[in-house]
Amino acid sequence: MKLNNLQKGRGAQKNPHNRFLQHVYEIREDFLEFCRLEGEEAESNSIEYIPIFPKTIVNKVASPDVGMEYSMNPYQGCEHGCIYCYARNAHEYWGYSAGMDFERKILVKKAAPELLESKIRHKNWKAKTIVLSGNTDCYQPAERKFEITRKCLEVFLKYRHPVGIITKNALILRDLDILRELGSDQLVGVNISVTSLSEKTRRKLEPRTASIQKRLKTISELTKNGIPVNAMLAPMIPGINSHELLKLAQATADHGALSFGFTVVRLNGAIGQIFSDWIRRAMPDRAEKVLHQIQDCHGGTVNDSRFGLRNRGEGKIAEQIHDMARLARQKYFKDKVFPKLNYELHEQYKTGQMKLF
Repeated sequence: MKLNNLQKGRGAQKNPHNRFLQHVYEIREDFLEFCRLEGEEAESNSIEYIPIFPKTIVNKVASPDVGMEYSMNPYQGCEHGCIYCYARNAHEYWGYSAGMDFERKILVKKAAPELLESKIRHKNWKAKTIVLSGNTDCYQPAERKFEITRKCLEVFLKYRHPVGIITKNALILRDLDILRELGSDQLVGVNISVTSLSEKTRRKLEPRTASIQKRLKTISELTKNGIPVNAMLAPMIPGINSHELLKLAQATADHGALSFGFTVVRLNGAIGQIFSDWIRRAMPDRAEKVLHQIQDCHGGTVNDSRFGLRNRGEGKIAEQIHDMARLARQKYFKDKVFPKLNYELHEQYKTGQMKLF
């Protein structure tokens, strides 16, 4: 299959069955032929925003190898369409597919700012870094319309509460005014995801994300404004972008990043078949080689749920990636330190105004 068989602007090319649902929805070939003859689309490729009403918004992260204690997600599903995204599996809990549904059916939590405020004002809450977002990108295109992330940042600022941000979208620069104020009290740290220096690779892996140059510029702008940045060089996919790790580390360091992190790709749950289908369409010449190399990193399978190993990988290929990372830290980040966030101010501001006594 050739690249032009891919749906433009989409990562996943199919909607695999939701493992939690009894019934299977599939589009038959005879129906597709009927639609072709009638000049109709078999299904809509447009984005659907669906409001949902959770009772809580801050999640305790139980996983020991994720690197955060608490997270919150203003949106579920993500228009960016990154083909490797581990968050795809979470869409099945909402009754949707981890494939194209994940990119087209975006669940919107409009009450997130109010729920956040209620959480961090609770008398028993002690300040800990809450990360926007541990699952889907809080600055995905939906944020332009709903501005939920910005409203949440206003809550963090009001109560002087530490916040972490993970994104690959330059839209974060819209909120520099709030971020500067948070940064002045050491209350914010930003993680910018940069997975390749090749636009061709980026467009295939992450079809609706900001360009690489925009992401590097975003790191520079945040750094100039006193906001510490960690570069997320993740995931490293052998045969696609793992060979770029050193150059990625150098580029992000040159633009001001104070540290970097990475993971070795794993394809759990429905992501295994979504990624396999995609790579055989997008990169047919190297699809099997890449899949075999991913398996080599995870004990012979693309699926890995072992704490301590699932994000690190094992075997020769994973060892080579880790060796490159160690060298990158020595060469480009030797004298750089990502600061710890400030947990001391929040208690004084918990009522919404600074205590006088």
